[in-house]
Amino acid sequence: MTSRTDQPAVTEGTLLHHRAEGALSAPPLLLGPSLGTSLALWDKVAPELSVTHRVVRWDLPGHGGSPASLIGPGATVGDLAALVLALADSLGIDRFSYAGVSLGGAVGLHLAVHHPERVEKLAVICSSAHFNGAKPWEERAALVRAEGLAGLAESAGSRWFTPGFTVPELVEDHRTADPDGYAACCDALAAFDIRELLPRIGAATLLVAGREDPATPPAHLREIADAVPGAALVEIPGASHLAPAQRPETVLTVLRAHFGGDAGRGMEVRRQVLGDEHVDRAQARQSAFTARFQDFISRYAWGEIWTDETLARRERSMITMTALVAHGHYDELAMHVRAARRNGLTPEEIGAVLLQTAVYCGVPAANSAFAVAQRVLSEEGDPGAP
Repeated sequence: MTSRTDQPAVTEGTLLHHRAEGALSAPPLLLGPSLGTSLALWDKVAPELSVTHRVVRWDLPGHGGSPASLIGPGATVGDLAALVLALADSLGIDRFSYAGVSLGGAVGLHLAVHHPERVEKLAVICSSAHFNGAKPWEERAALVRAEGLAGLAESAGSRWFTPGFTVPELVEDHRTADPDGYAACCDALAAFDIRELLPRIGAATLLVAGREDPATPPAHLREIADAVPGAALVEIPGASHLAPAQRPETVLTVLRAHFGGDAGRGMEVRRQVLGDEHVDRAQARQSAFTARFQDFISRYAWGEIWTDETLARRERSMITMTALVAHGHYDELAMHVRAARRNGLTPEEIGAVLLQTAVYCGVPAANSAFAVAQRVLSEEGDPGAP
């Protein structure tokens, strides 16, 4: 069984508070938050992404469970990025994909520019390569240090969401954040301007804009997309600044497409092994009820397992037929007898595989398997059918 973890693992006072979800052996994906929120920003997205990735979401200093003391006055986005790298190192994660919102997105840009060896793919959501100059953030930092966060929290909903929509838990995160940690994050935003360095980013990059976002409007994301080689831009209608909370289904769809490139490769291999006719029939039968399962098959079975070059496709066909006989899945066996021929096995070799199953799976099972294989091979007019 694949090892999993869904409990926060943190060394108090030295690391960012975080939560890890998904298989330890899965490709790692780090998720960064927006100023004033916690890892709860990803509540409607992270569990779904953890089906295919080892998802690690983290809290900014002074937010959620992260100590404010991790940074101080005059902090930079580079300081936050260093904390993220320390967290990844503590979890044994070397190279990872990354998605971040607003300040979390700025951290991702910094990592992709200054630590390209660590970033596999990047998604920057409702963020910017600069945040409209230093003065507004310096003023906000001074206000928070003097008066706390109660006043700012009152207007958080209008800054983060379109009218009539809110997420009370995130607004409460804003209200209960540590003023010193929040102010230090404002200092980081004040000093951030990475525009001249964007062409150095080599990671596959996706920009996601909320079309109704007043804080980092689509033009900010478009500026990044124009500067980063090969970057793609998606605008989400009806979304404001915290798109993962307001439009989680859409954000999940675009992140899956960006980070789950195995689906496209998986569909290609699936067609090569099973044939276009079979896959077309499966696709035609797909409904809203079965769509996620079909996507799972393409990404996991075909995109990860069948693309692994450790075993040749001939060998995978032999293993698959044996497993299907062992469990009595004869409808699937018929499909994989055809696939075995497509993968280069002769009828004699298929017969030898089924004969082997008679020893280890039982004669009745092998008898049924031979009947299925003979029918399939005869239907295809194979003169070497057993």
